[in-house]
Amino acid sequence: MDILLVTILVALSAIVIGFFSGFQFHNLYSSRSIKATKEATEQQLARANSRSKEILLEAKEESLKIRTETERSINEKKLEIQSISNKIDANKETIEQKQKALINEEKVLSHKKNQIQSELKSLEENKKEIALELEKISGLSLSNAKEKLMEIAEEEIQFEVSKKYRDADIIAQDEYEQRAKIILSETMQRYASEVVSEVSVSRINLPNEEMKGRLIGREGRNIRSIESATGVDVIIDDIPETITISCFDPIRREIAKLTIENLIKDGRINPSRIEETMSRVKRDLDSNIKKIGQKATFDINVKGLHPELIYHMGMLDYRFSYGENVLNHSKEVGSIAGMLASQIGANVEAAKTAGFLHDIGKSLTHEVDGPHAIIGADLAKKFGQNDKVITAIKEHHDSEMTSVESFLVAAADAISAARPGARNDSIENYIERLEALENIALQFDEVTNVYAIQAGREVRILVNPEQVNDIQASELARKIVKKIENELQYPGQIKIIVIRESRIEEMAK
Repeated sequence: MDILLVTILVALSAIVIGFFSGFQFHNLYSSRSIKATKEATEQQLARANSRSKEILLEAKEESLKIRTETERSINEKKLEIQSISNKIDANKETIEQKQKALINEEKVLSHKKNQIQSELKSLEENKKEIALELEKISGLSLSNAKEKLMEIAEEEIQFEVSKKYRDADIIAQDEYEQRAKIILSETMQRYASEVVSEVSVSRINLPNEEMKGRLIGREGRNIRSIESATGVDVIIDDIPETITISCFDPIRREIAKLTIENLIKDGRINPSRIEETMSRVKRDLDSNIKKIGQKATFDINVKGLHPELIYHMGMLDYRFSYGENVLNHSKEVGSIAGMLASQIGANVEAAKTAGFLHDIGKSLTHEVDGPHAIIGADLAKKFGQNDKVITAIKEHHDSEMTSVESFLVAAADAISAARPGARNDSIENYIERLEALENIALQFDEVTNVYAIQAGREVRILVNPEQVNDIQASELARKIVKKIENELQYPGQIKIIVIRESRIEEMAK
């Protein structure tokens, strides 16, 4: 309707404009003929009327189109609203039905719950009556019967667990031993080294007995100067043409030995000459230690070591542990650790370097307090070694290890220590260790005899077959192993063998 009104107003405006235009033309051209003006005016009025009719027709068509579209849209919305309303009604009906069903189910469940509670109450009363009857029949109270059943169940479970553990242990041990033998055999066949025995004293042969007196000097002046300058004990006894140098520090002992030998060659022996000779010998020995360290790193192909680390490794050539030269042992451990790493795909360079440096702390144990593993780790950290090497040095004697390199170095150290002839010990310590091993096994009542063999690397334990079955024998072996690990310190590994033997004898007459 608004569009129609606008259209009519437009048509009227056109008529007014046309009339006004005709009036203007009439005034403007009044001098012309009235007929021409009238014709022009009539033509304009005709055109205006024609245009107004066209506009009116277009407006009617547009109005009709808009009306049609509006009615169609309204109908669609009505249908959509009706559909939604139907769905809401349907959902409402469904919800009401489900609600009624839930109420019914709740009533059923409540009824069943009451029935179950009633049955449980009845069962509990029956249980009490049965328990009383059982107590009367068996003569045992309920608590005693429970304890008895628990004891029986515990024994059966312990037996089954021990059996399963033993079977799994046997299978795993066979697999691990087979793999370990392959790795170790491939590693050991690639490495061989010589054994150097420990020397705790140094002896110097003299050209004659007169030289003893010259070394002693007037009122012992020379020998006191030697001992004061070098920090050793010079022992002059009844052995002809021989003096003995004793010192816990092998480097000081070597300096003293070389100093005395140079003094004997030179022939001039006095306190000032002793000081001068000792200083020169010390410089030469320092240079030799560096060369020894450099040669060791070259021998096992370890690269990137700080000169101070190389020097400390050279010092280990003068130190011994359990009768074994520490530098040779370090070279051996480094080589074995590198080979083991290559076998299992670990970092070969880190394992080899850590194995080579694992005992470097022993070069300072007489100067710095603490375990040599901690001292060595601090020294390696100070001179730029990476974390893997530092950790392996620090942990190679620990029971808990955090890196593959630590395990490899510990294994290589144990292999080197367990190699026949690698380490020697005093006879007293040897006997004490064997007795300690046997005494630990004898602490168990089931044990009848114990024999420590193979230099204490194997312990054979005989048990009473009537008291110990096969499963209990396996448990006994684990207990003895744990006790040895907690109470004894020993190099390498110790194998525990429990022997259970039954013999039946009959006499034929």
